[in-house]
Amino acid sequence: MAQIPAGADRFGQLSPKQSGDEWEKEARRWLESKGLRFIAANVHARGGEIDLIMREGNTTVFIEVRFRRSGRYGGAAASVTRSKQTKLLQTARLWLARHNGSFETTDCRFDVVACNGNQIEWFKNAFGE
Repeated sequence: MAQIPAGADRFGQLSPKQSGDEWEKEARRWLESKGLRFIAANVHARGGEIDLIMREGNTTVFIEVRFRRSGRYGGAAASVTRSKQTKLLQTARLWLARHNGSFETTDCRFDVVACNGNQIEWFKNAFGE
């Protein structure tokens, strides 16, 4: 797990939407420091949203960012339910189609960045079709 830099608790003073946006920006910076390249953020399609789309080498990475103040109710990663995964898969399928791709022709994976308190955990290939 990575430690969030001091001052990260500033997100606690924001609305849930603003806090989520800030954690997504923090996750993007953190992933970029790990070598991923940014493609898009907050991609919407038919009732679904992908927080971040990035590249790692030749792989397109669809990333769900989740934040929980504590692990009391299962933590951030546990909040990515099967229903949420289905929506993410459908949104990614539509995004790929708009960019002349598909799951069959594009090397891709689904990651989860879980922000629990002041810790970041990166779950590579967290789920798939």
